[in-house]
Amino acid sequence: MSQHAIFWPMIAHVALVYAVYVLIGLRRKKAVQTGSARVSQFRENREEPPESLFVRNNLANQFELPVLFHSVCLALFAVEGAGTVAIWLAWAFVLSRYAHAYVHVTSNRIRYRQPLFVLGFLALAAMWVLLALKLWNAG
Repeated sequence: MSQHAIFWPMIAHVALVYAVYVLIGLRRKKAVQTGSARVSQFRENREEPPESLFVRNNLANQFELPVLFHSVCLALFAVEGAGTVAIWLAWAFVLSRYAHAYVHVTSNRIRYRQPLFVLGFLALAAMWVLLALKLWNAG
């Protein structure tokens, strides 16, 4: 498997982020149309209508742990450590993010969200361990 394959999970995560942006736009538009929100509310983003609150929270979530994901993917590629295991872990992380986002913007049930978060968290931790091992063995 080519090292370049590490970029596909990154691209898949970026696609998720764009999808969540579209969803928040749609939910906010609906909130304005139904009268549960005013356009001016979004200027300072202090009051999010219930229809889009979970989506806004999920969007913020896509820029927390995933920052470490994109960093480790680039680092693994740079040190030629983006092998099969790293790529599978990257896909596990991204798929867990998709599932987590789905639960977050629909039912938002913690009992379903938490295991999905933990799965991604552990996959990402394993990627950082792979990077550390690669660096350790190189030195």
